[in-house]
Amino acid sequence: MKKKIILPSLALSLIFAACGNDKEKTTDNKTYSADEIKSESAKANAFFDRVFDREVDRDPVKAALLGIKKNYDQWSDISEEHSQKEIEIDKANLDSLKQFDLNSLDEQTQISYRLFENDAKQSIDNFRWHLHDYPVNQMGGMHVDMPTFLINVHNVDNKTDAEAYISRLDKVAPMFDVMITNLKLREAKNIIPPKFVFPYVLNDCKNVISGQPFDKSKELNPILDDITKKVNVLKDVDDAGKKELIKKASDALVNSVKPAYEKLIAYWTELEKKSTTDDGAWKLPEGDAFYDAALKMTTTTDLTADQIHEIGLKEVERIHNEMREIMKKVNFKSDNLQEFFDFMRTDKQFYYANTAEGKEAYRVKAVKIIDDMKKELDKLFLTKPKADCVVKPVEAFREKSAGGAFYEDPAPDGSRPGRYYINLYNMADQATYQMEALAYHEGIPGHHMQIAIAQELTGVPKFRMHGGNVAYVEGWALYSEKLPKEIGFYQDPYSDFGRLAMELFRAARLVVDTGIHRKKWSREKALAYFKENTPNPEGDNKKEIERYIVWPSQATGYKIGMNKIIELRENAKNKLGDKFDLREFHDVVLTSGPVPLNILEEMVNSWVSRKLGSS
Repeated sequence: MKKKIILPSLALSLIFAACGNDKEKTTDNKTYSADEIKSESAKANAFFDRVFDREVDRDPVKAALLGIKKNYDQWSDISEEHSQKEIEIDKANLDSLKQFDLNSLDEQTQISYRLFENDAKQSIDNFRWHLHDYPVNQMGGMHVDMPTFLINVHNVDNKTDAEAYISRLDKVAPMFDVMITNLKLREAKNIIPPKFVFPYVLNDCKNVISGQPFDKSKELNPILDDITKKVNVLKDVDDAGKKELIKKASDALVNSVKPAYEKLIAYWTELEKKSTTDDGAWKLPEGDAFYDAALKMTTTTDLTADQIHEIGLKEVERIHNEMREIMKKVNFKSDNLQEFFDFMRTDKQFYYANTAEGKEAYRVKAVKIIDDMKKELDKLFLTKPKADCVVKPVEAFREKSAGGAFYEDPAPDGSRPGRYYINLYNMADQATYQMEALAYHEGIPGHHMQIAIAQELTGVPKFRMHGGNVAYVEGWALYSEKLPKEIGFYQDPYSDFGRLAMELFRAARLVVDTGIHRKKWSREKALAYFKENTPNPEGDNKKEIERYIVWPSQATGYKIGMNKIIELRENAKNKLGDKFDLREFHDVVLTSGPVPLNILEEMVNSWVSRKLGSS
């Protein structure tokens, strides 16, 4: 997930000063001229970018994700010692920020100053919780991130890149040793994943080390298959050189990757004996305080667990009422919502066959939904990203445990498009009536529009282009599920029901996440709540609940963020009347990079004030 930022509320007069205020500013001790403001702002932005660049230099994986091939043969340092050093760097950066007087900066740089300051403070203040997580779980971890990264991120454009790929394979064993050490640090604090997590991870590990060269099966291992294809198209290596590179990769898989996974499997098998069926964050050391901090990071608000729970209950009731209107449109045989849910879960018309043909049909339709939406973006947006968005099925080695759908950022240099991943492992978990909303959320106009536009911004420091918090990022994506309805999409009432079903799912998350982590709900109670209140398939519900358990609070950001964006939009529309332009509103939301919800509110209010002032 994206790095989360919390920012206290700021006065509008401070951040969004009238244009004339940039010409000259006065503090108790000094008056700043326009030239001084320009100069100080340039220095501050150079400082922000210098800090970001140095962070990327220390993180080879992040560099590669950004399309930078520095330290391309290395993995990022995941050791506890490195984490401690990073916090000391955060403290030093925060101290260095004091060289700038906030009032000497222009309005955009003031925003950057506050965001940077509070990002650093958050990292420092929440470092006490840095071991309160499960770095290996069914949703992710180095055991699946390593092959996924190599296959999808590590480009091989020449022989040097291929050698870097092989070098990374050779370094998997020592990296896994560090990962196991990190797991043992958590074990010592009794921070152990719930029992259900263990079979998923073991299955994924075994999948990664299957196929040639690990066994005598006919199929190549996904990693060997990937490096083989990448090497065979190189133009700067002859055939003999290609065979040699592939042989080295095969040797690295056998001599480094296989032992690494076998060691993790052995440790994981022993750790499972200490696991329990207690699922909530409350079971962790100082669990309640940790969950409160997690909610604050996720939502960028001061909402309590009880308040979020109540918001969820009210939203579930509202959406149920809207669903009843859909039931009337399709002339359902009864007015019982539960019966309609059962119909949507079980009727074969809403599911493709769980065959190669059925999976391909789903993929083709998902591509068409994205392509159709691309053609209509001018109706909704002034700013559109240059980066493309493509649809890709989740790789076989991780599809059993991975989520139903997700998005992967494009490379800022254009070398890699944004990717909307669809999980086709079990077609019974992929209802066709939800296809539109899912594609709009993960692809366009959801994650891809927001993230790609942020990456392509100019005039703001890099950390604002590549950061993010859950409430903003996922709030926008959930808002984007509803947005296409306003320009004629969701013509099929069942598809419109799917849109409501997905919003309902996010509302129910507020209830279930807080239920599990604050009210000590069991997995069984959470499953029962979802079954009673949503139409989602049981397998989908099971995966979602297991996700909430290993990522406390993360699921609450979606609905809280969406609600805020809709609230801001309606307030602006009411104040501006005929002057309201939806495309301008979206520009305000998207063209400053990810910001906390309170800052987003100030940005929208400032835009409204400027529009009213120009009348």
